[in-house]
Amino acid sequence: MVKLLIKKGDMVAVIAGKDKGKTGKVLQTFPKLNRVVVEGVNSSKRHLRARRSGEKGQVVEFSMPIHASNVMLLDASGKKIRHDDRPKA
Repeated sequence: MVKLLIKKGDMVAVIAGKDKGKTGKVLQTFPKLNRVVVEGVNSSKRHLRARRSGEKGQVVEFSMPIHASNVMLLDASGKKIRHDDRPKA
């Protein structure tokens, strides 16, 4: 298994898929699935049923995971960097 080089809190740019060109912060990582959740990317809507009588149901929008190979790390200034140029911290 390949080690996931993208960590929670990193800034990334989407380089493939329907959201190509968007940037955002990594909210969650799934190393075993090789997927990451990026803020504002790959949005999906879920319809939630009302929990109590008299209450209305709602539509909630949230970000779904995308494959880690479809994102590229960004440095603090917003330039794309390679994984071997990543700052050691």
